[in-house]
Amino acid sequence: MRVIIQRVKASSVTVNGEIVGQIGRGLNLLVGIGTKDTEVELEWMTRKCLDLRLFPVEEGGDRSEKSVQEIQGELLVISQFTLYGDCPKGRRPSFSDSAAPSVAKTLYNHFIIKLKNSGLKVETGIFGAIMQVSIDNDGPVTLWLER
Repeated sequence: MRVIIQRVKASSVTVNGEIVGQIGRGLNLLVGIGTKDTEVELEWMTRKCLDLRLFPVEEGGDRSEKSVQEIQGELLVISQFTLYGDCPKGRRPSFSDSAAPSVAKTLYNHFIIKLKNSGLKVETGIFGAIMQVSIDNDGPVTLWLER
């Protein structure tokens, strides 16, 4: 499982010209599910996303000491199989390490449920759709998480 986690001031996702998910201060999560991923990876990734100290104690501060849960932030979760794109040969990426859509969708939905269990506001895109994601990255803070 791979997640690009970004601290944001705001983020939204649009499908066919309509905003389908929108958050204020919190985290934007771009989520890729791999062929070997299971519930074990989902549990680890959920805890990591919710517990990482990525927010300063006070607005504009420079030391990250609070998690998204501690600030009661919001989460925007976007499926992105291209995180498993492999590009060492040729001019077209291979996605052979990306889970099949039916498997990925099930695990992606379980990940969303686990995040919602935190009590935070969780918004999403539409699995498999062509989406436009607007990200007002704060910092910028962007991390690559993999399990």
